Amino acid sequence: MGHGAGPRPGLRGALSGAVRGALIGLLAAAVALGVAELIAAITGPLGSPVVAVGGSAIDLTPIPVKDFAIVHFGSHDKTVLVTGILILLAAFAVVIGILARRWLAAGLAGLAVFGVLGVSAVLTRPDADGADVAPTLAGVAVAMITLVILARADRDGKITLRASEPEPAGLAESAAGRRAFLVAGAGAAVVAAASGGAGDLLLRRFSATTARNQVQLPAAARQARPLPAGAELKIPGLSSFYTPNASFYRVDTDLVLPQVSPENWTLRIGGMVEREIELSFADLLRLPLTEADITLVCVSNEVGGPYAGNARWLGASLPALLRRAGIQRGADQVLSTSTDGMTISTPTAAIMDGRTALLAVGMNGKPLPIAHGFPARMVVPGLYGYTSATKWVTKLEVTTFAQQKAYWTQRGYAAVAPIKTESRIDVPQPLASVKAGQVPVAGVAWAPHRGIAAVEVNVDGGPWQKARLTAADGIDTWRQWVWNWDARPGLHTLQVRATDGTGATQPPGRAQPFPNGASGWDSTVVTVT
Repeated sequence: MGHGAGPRPGLRGALSGAVRGALIGLLAAAVALGVAELIAAITGPLGSPVVAVGGSAIDLTPIPVKDFAIVHFGSHDKTVLVTGILILLAAFAVVIGILARRWLAAGLAGLAVFGVLGVSAVLTRPDADGADVAPTLAGVAVAMITLVILARADRDGKITLRASEPEPAGLAESAAGRRAFLVAGAGAAVVAAASGGAGDLLLRRFSATTARNQVQLPAAARQARPLPAGAELKIPGLSSFYTPNASFYRVDTDLVLPQVSPENWTLRIGGMVEREIELSFADLLRLPLTEADITLVCVSNEVGGPYAGNARWLGASLPALLRRAGIQRGADQVLSTSTDGMTISTPTAAIMDGRTALLAVGMNGKPLPIAHGFPARMVVPGLYGYTSATKWVTKLEVTTFAQQKAYWTQRGYAAVAPIKTESRIDVPQPLASVKAGQVPVAGVAWAPHRGIAAVEVNVDGGPWQKARLTAADGIDTWRQWVWNWDARPGLHTLQVRATDGTGATQPPGRAQPFPNGASGWDSTVVTVT
């Protein structure tokens, strides 16, 4: 073959066939997902195969991989997961389509395998029932029909379901065959787009946004005191004292946010209690409500990480509810359950020791955002969220640590996890370039339920310099701090450490988040010009 010659006819035909096979598989998979989403919009979003497979993937993900995803992808970790699932599905679909062109039974068997995996994933989800497998079964059934139609149209230009037609001799396509394949492919694309679009529209009826917007929060019977003068610095780049709801960190295992209507929400308190209690949302709002400023921290937060936030919460007293139920002797754990099946264990002693533990309904003056637990969630100061901050909570079971383990403790995290004393440098940002002279070094420090007593900064490992703390708003919130640095030209490393209200100072050694929270000094490198 000379340099100007094109691909050999046989190779060209094989490549063309592989491309058509890939297209057949991708269209069949698109139809499967579109139809499945449409049926899930009727039966409920739990039946979505992508959501179910994604949820199972999250549950089965090893802890180091989970921490890697949170650190590197942050709030986009679920988008990355769904994208990965769709890429794998597309690759699987391409193989199915190529097989189906030559051996239709193999392609159909591949779709059946996809169906089995989808059904298995759905049935492993909490609160799943028989109806939740309908979307996957319907999607696979329609995908099989689509696969047969496309494979037959590709083979001989006839849109038929008959399996007895002979294989055409040769690789040349007739004009009629190409038209038939294009018509069949366009039809499959329309079905996929129309069913997926209709499913998306129908799924909106499950949204709790309208119900949330109609909630009128009552005034607090016990109001939080006004923020003390001097509690907040106005330094560009420094975390605000109150974290806006839209900016508050979100770390959970839900690919799709639970949509819970206040009219259908109930909280059941049972287990080792003298009397079981069930509350509606209206009952909850009629209780005396308390306002409190509380900083929450995720156990996945790395040293200097973003997964900490401070808000003014409004809610009913959690200790009062448990006293109303009557805690039996020996109970040392409250196992809370979310509407999505997540379980979180909280030491009974931590709830009942006098701290402001809440069953919260409000956040920064508004009903809880859906992403943060609407209509109700737990907030217990001083404990990492995985042991205290159940969102969309529907059940509290008073029990013992010996009898039951929660979701994360089953995966090796510590059962009891007080938030560690930590501090963070917000400004200057890492690798920033600043001018020589007076430079404010500022950030936040937290030790919920112990408070922050001091913050110190050093430059290039030199002597520790005391930073100025803002006024304290109690012991359950973070405090801002600032140190004025006389910066000299060069490359410099800044470090920070905090001392809490008990006199304990942050240790220098770095510890990873697993199994009970990160520790160590935050640092940043800056260039002074």
